[in-house]
Amino acid sequence: MPDRLPGMSSIPAAPDDAVRACIEDRRAAFLDDLAEWLRIPSVSADPERASDVRRSADWLAGKLAETGFPVTEVWETEGGPAVFGEWPSGDTGAPTVLVYGHHDVQPADRSDGWHSDPFVPEERDGRLYARGAADDKGQVFFHTLGVRAHLAATGRTSPAVNLKLIVEGEEESGSPHFPELMRTKAARLECDAVIVSDTGMWSRETPTVCTGMRGLTDCQIDLYGPDQDIHSGSFGGAVPNPATEAARLAAALHDEERRVALPGFYDGVVELTPRERELFAELPFDEDAWLRTAHSHAALGEEGHTTLERIWARPTAEVNGIAGGYQGPGSKTVIPSRAQLKLSFRLVAGQDAEKVQQAVREWVVRSLPDGIRHELTFWGVSRPCLTPLDHPALRSVVRSMERAFGQRVLFTRAGGSGPAADLQDVLGAPVLFLGISVPADGWHSPDEKVDLDLLTKGAEAAAYLWGDLAEHWSTEARTTEVLSQEE
Repeated sequence: MPDRLPGMSSIPAAPDDAVRACIEDRRAAFLDDLAEWLRIPSVSADPERASDVRRSADWLAGKLAETGFPVTEVWETEGGPAVFGEWPSGDTGAPTVLVYGHHDVQPADRSDGWHSDPFVPEERDGRLYARGAADDKGQVFFHTLGVRAHLAATGRTSPAVNLKLIVEGEEESGSPHFPELMRTKAARLECDAVIVSDTGMWSRETPTVCTGMRGLTDCQIDLYGPDQDIHSGSFGGAVPNPATEAARLAAALHDEERRVALPGFYDGVVELTPRERELFAELPFDEDAWLRTAHSHAALGEEGHTTLERIWARPTAEVNGIAGGYQGPGSKTVIPSRAQLKLSFRLVAGQDAEKVQQAVREWVVRSLPDGIRHELTFWGVSRPCLTPLDHPALRSVVRSMERAFGQRVLFTRAGGSGPAADLQDVLGAPVLFLGISVPADGWHSPDEKVDLDLLTKGAEAAAYLWGDLAEHWSTEARTTEVLSQEE
């Protein structure tokens, strides 16, 4: 099995001293600025913090201008504002790259179990502790250091690519207004590739690049039977029971091989290639340790696939909640008048979320007996995204990461979902992931932190990336790629 993907160059023999010297020279000022930003409690889920979310946006816009971005704007939404920055290259044929991240953060309070104030950044043992340090302010902000190092090392006055940033203010609240913002501002956001820096790596010792995220659609099914709770002795066995039907629906979601049993659910699914399965298998995965992280006691899922394949590359259906009938102490022998089922479906590349939703609707109608009425509510769609391993922009990301870390980079995917695919759909551009956070950073948890050495490695990789994309993905190369796909 070859060690590298086709078309990739070898890791440079020597480090790029100019990039690293600039990063080291500016490291202290960079961290001081980041700490200042982290002190702004930009919690988008808390209406009382709306002014802080705005303050965070204004702060970032100001720092982008200070970095050298000639265009910096705060874009209004019906919720938290987003920040846009643009720095044209000036070079004919240069690719246009859009960096995505978010400046809002999860709620946090010392009483949650933090060892220090979550909004008073504290450095301990080479890590910076604060809400947003890893998710996502630290990973957004390393791009300011990266572009400075890129310019210093190349002697340029503008980046080698047309560089844009979009940093939203509601990601931690589900990005309710971001899709509309993208559609409204699509012309300003137009690009050849999207770089998402709201992701991470396998571990400090094993740098990785994510190549895709799953999509999501979820729903609630309310079932109604008798007009009120009725006596199970007088009527049981003779009228439909909505709690029983909720259980029957939940049980019918999967077949004996743990595959999702909805007709048409797997239509269009992009299957893993043998090479992708080999690359997943190269990761140092410890299933026992993973189970401890999952607070679970055994792995279980679709037959014929490994645990990593199941959580990264296979679609799923999960029962998130089931309720109905008497829940108090002791016995109450009734047939309940109503029951409820909450389901979520993680989707992979090739699946059509609207078709999955329609399949669920038809399945529910076919499955329920006469006498059970129902209401089915979907909450929205987050689409899956996937970048092929041989995509030239992905090769640039990998080369840049390998150059920064001085070792081979492996590949992962993300089992969760996010707005990355919405960017892909609206802008028609491939999505690439450049992140340096590791699982120990504790996203959404007490004592969130970021490894400072990894943070500067992210800046270093970004510094290399703009030149690599400009060199290997010119207008001519992109045109050749499009023609090849059309053939």
